[in-house]
Amino acid sequence: MESKIRTRAFIVLIVIIVCVLGITGYPRTFQVLKVNLHNRIHLGLDLQGGTNLILQVQVEDAVNIVADDTLERLKDDMKSASIPYADIQPNDDKTQFPPIHRILIKGISSDRASDLQALVANHFPDWTLARVPGDETSRWIILKISSAATIRNQAMEQAMSTIRRRVDALGVTEPTIAEYGQGGFELVVQLPAVNDPARVKDIMQSTALLELRLVQDGSFPSRDAALAAHGGVLPPDSELLPGSEGGTESWYVLNRIPAVTGRDLTGAEPSQDESGRPDVDFTLNREGADRFGRFTAQNIGKQLAVVLENRVFTAPVIHSQITDHGEISGGNFTTQSANDLALVLRSGALPASIKYLSEETVGPSLGADSIRHGVVAAIAGLLAVMAFLLVYYRGAGINATVALAMNLLILIAAMAYIGAVLTLPGIAGVILTVGMGVDSNVLIFERIREELRLGKAVGTAVAVGFEQAFRTIIDTHVTTVASAAILFAFGTGPIKGFAVTLTIGLIANLLTSVFVSRVIFDYVLSHRVKGAALSI
Repeated sequence: MESKIRTRAFIVLIVIIVCVLGITGYPRTFQVLKVNLHNRIHLGLDLQGGTNLILQVQVEDAVNIVADDTLERLKDDMKSASIPYADIQPNDDKTQFPPIHRILIKGISSDRASDLQALVANHFPDWTLARVPGDETSRWIILKISSAATIRNQAMEQAMSTIRRRVDALGVTEPTIAEYGQGGFELVVQLPAVNDPARVKDIMQSTALLELRLVQDGSFPSRDAALAAHGGVLPPDSELLPGSEGGTESWYVLNRIPAVTGRDLTGAEPSQDESGRPDVDFTLNREGADRFGRFTAQNIGKQLAVVLENRVFTAPVIHSQITDHGEISGGNFTTQSANDLALVLRSGALPASIKYLSEETVGPSLGADSIRHGVVAAIAGLLAVMAFLLVYYRGAGINATVALAMNLLILIAAMAYIGAVLTLPGIAGVILTVGMGVDSNVLIFERIREELRLGKAVGTAVAVGFEQAFRTIIDTHVTTVASAAILFAFGTGPIKGFAVTLTIGLIANLLTSVFVSRVIFDYVLSHRVKGAALSI
């Protein structure tokens, strides 16, 4: 018996040592101890302050981009296949939600309709060809509903990945980026300890689609002046975009189709130009470099517009062939703006714009106040419970108090080991864990009392009490863990923090209330004077 107790006590001691090391590490000085505690116990946004954002990804932008690209490809393919037509233009059905994306083709002769059918089937598998009611020479190609849904879902996933890369590059610790709501393409972004949320928002919402386009004409002082220079009608396959020149607004007539885009980038870094002013260097992948090399070689002496988010950032002259390396300069960069642009370009373009639905900021002082009140509540509750246990269960109350203390130790150590984030709801989970621990001890103690009233020996009463109460404890803990699992699966950051804390606490409680408490009882019984009553 003594050997069995010593073995169990040794196991408990090992658990305590492992837990303490998990929380404190191996500190050699008090300062190192403070640093270890700070690094190992991660606090959530509601405790250390920060920003909570709810945003919506405008996934229809991504579908529109695909539709526009399809329109340009369709023109080229019909031209290559010598299929004549009178007109081709977007013709979306916006009476539906989400809208049905269509392209209307007019002037298709009956003898070439089958060729158009084969072209769409072979080159545009995500689209279907349909007749236009009442017009035998017109056809729609319609984006399949399933294909549109796939584009929207992929845009949502890509937006999450892009935002996460941008936030990570800013050095934000323990950010939370997850889907929010039910099917509204919404995201929740939680940024603990962020002291400049406006800058983070600007970086996150920037689509940062870089395009390098040939300038056909410009610059012009106004939009009207640009149109007037071309008789009010822009040249085919061109587009009029605004920019700035010398700090004043200017307009440029550009090729609609870019030579290369940000999707061809492999890297972007802040740098300095020949005059020491900040700029951004970029490199292209092999395919983009080949295409850009041919393009610049054919257009030496002409202007090349650097377009960011449909605005001309700068329009330098092409002096020589450029292949895999270029720079963005002349945009009145500051060091900060050059760093931010390079970061955004490196992380990739957002597939769609985003709209902010809500913003909540928690100040560091408010977070510290939450910690203080939460800790005070936890300590007050623990002391009240300990007092009740000592008064009502006497010596056995010490047993329960030790088990509770070890329960909290295991809980905090487990969170430190797995890197879980402690939130304000998480503190509520800690307090609930204390309540569940007390409940387990009460079940065991009352069962032991019942066995003693039936006249059983003390050792037998303790053994039967633990055995019978264990079944009830397992039932209550399993049902609560199942509820916590549902909260974790469908909840957001703070709710998940509550679920994680509660689950760890319940598992720890099974160990302490059944194993640790039993070891203490066995030790007391082995040293009890024969015939003495059990203090319970």
